[in-house]
Amino acid sequence: MRLRKASALAASAVALALTATACGGGGDDEGIVIGIKFDQPGLGLLTEDGDYEGFDVDVARYIAGELGYEEDQIEFEEAPSPDREQLLERGDVDMIAASYSITEEREAQVDFAGPYFIAHQDLLIRAGEEVPSTEAINDLTLCSVAGSTSAANVQEDFAPDAALEDFNTYSECLTGLENGGIDALTTDDSILAGYAAQEEHQGKFALAGLELSDEYYGVGLPKDSEDLEDVNAAIEQMVEDGTWAELVEEHFGPAGYEADPAPEIGARP
Repeated sequence: MRLRKASALAASAVALALTATACGGGGDDEGIVIGIKFDQPGLGLLTEDGDYEGFDVDVARYIAGELGYEEDQIEFEEAPSPDREQLLERGDVDMIAASYSITEEREAQVDFAGPYFIAHQDLLIRAGEEVPSTEAINDLTLCSVAGSTSAANVQEDFAPDAALEDFNTYSECLTGLENGGIDALTTDDSILAGYAAQEEHQGKFALAGLELSDEYYGVGLPKDSEDLEDVNAAIEQMVEDGTWAELVEEHFGPAGYEADPAPEIGARP
């Protein structure tokens, strides 16, 4: 991980020491690189204007600010689901806020701050259709993203007989759903709500309304990160000062999505 800037939460003596060594410019300590999704409306989206927007994006901005970074010191990199652990292990990014569900398997490779959000796996289907039960999923052709917990859940937990197609992005799955190549897109309901609420998709798709799992979103950090406590403190501050609730309403309110309350730091599925 790059030499981190003085956190707004760190002691003043540490801040002065870092300033003395880092203010001369140059090196990797000039900014922070954060992995996000580029194709998840409501969570992480690269817009046509070249801006970044979404709940995860704003959570990342808040945390970076608490760590002492200005807006122009934040660089966003795309973090596809299959690549997230490798991006952290290689040092390509400093942290990841990208609908990154905390699992035991992932915690063996990276550290997680948080969680900062709880989502539930669901299905996105074509408007007017329905999935009456969990058992009925076995008769469907589903799409998810390779490397996501959603794909693993389908095969291991609730629909082992369903046909599953893995793609690199949810946008590819959405195209298949629209043209009839697949029956449903499965991932977290927060992600699905974002797609369904997009202007070009309104009226085309609907959530099936199945809570198939609990997904605890954490901020991914390199293993044994020195920043873990500061990032956790930033998340706690975000909840306490009301920013978390404001961001939830801003990004999920228009879709009619009702989020769970903010989870406790350290909570796990």
